[in-house]
Amino acid sequence: MRELFFLIVLFVSNVIQAITGFAGTVLAMPPSVYLLGLDHAKVVLNVMAWLSGLMIAVTGYRHINWKEFIKMSCFMLVGMFAGIQICQIVESEEVLLTMYGIVIVAVALKNLCIHSQKQLPPVMLGIILLLAGIIHGMFVSGGALLVIYATQVLKDKEEFRATVAPIWVVLNTCLMFTQVRNGLVEPADIRLILISIVPLFAATWIGKKLVKRVSQKVFLNLTYALLLISGISLIV
Repeated sequence: MRELFFLIVLFVSNVIQAITGFAGTVLAMPPSVYLLGLDHAKVVLNVMAWLSGLMIAVTGYRHINWKEFIKMSCFMLVGMFAGIQICQIVESEEVLLTMYGIVIVAVALKNLCIHSQKQLPPVMLGIILLLAGIIHGMFVSGGALLVIYATQVLKDKEEFRATVAPIWVVLNTCLMFTQVRNGLVEPADIRLILISIVPLFAATWIGKKLVKRVSQKVFLNLTYALLLISGISLIV
């Protein structure tokens, strides 16, 4: 039953991922932690995010802003490896999840309550990218912060989706090697990954069909509302 609920969560979150380009793992992680446990959720969702990003990148490669892709990838890789080290130092899962919940709530409230997009200085944008990488290294969910940077530099919807997607391919490939090296990948994780491929592909296909027919603003507001609920559930 837990796995069935996980597959439902994965499907819904990746429909939204295919539309917005960033929200899949951020939405899926909190309920997946309760269903699978933190380490198992990170292993399975990392592979799912890798596959989802690869599909979106391949189908939309003509819209990739390569300059920004390289910049974002480099900054986030540095932050990601710092995040991995933080996880090894802070061994308490409860403390990590509370930290994660606070970040999610802050990002959700910022985007729900502050609609004006002021141009941030380059230094601040660089810090945001590093923080996004740190969160990704800790929870495979750096998209909540990356979107703050990406909306400042990528104004076109197709360019946004196509540029952000391959970043998850790069980062999550590195995470996969790290997880395998640290012995975190178990046979049960591999079995669940194989089961999850079908709903993931279906969700991505449906989301791709919907992206040109629905208002992205509506889905972004829905995404941030769900993030708010998810973040609060992690804190309390």
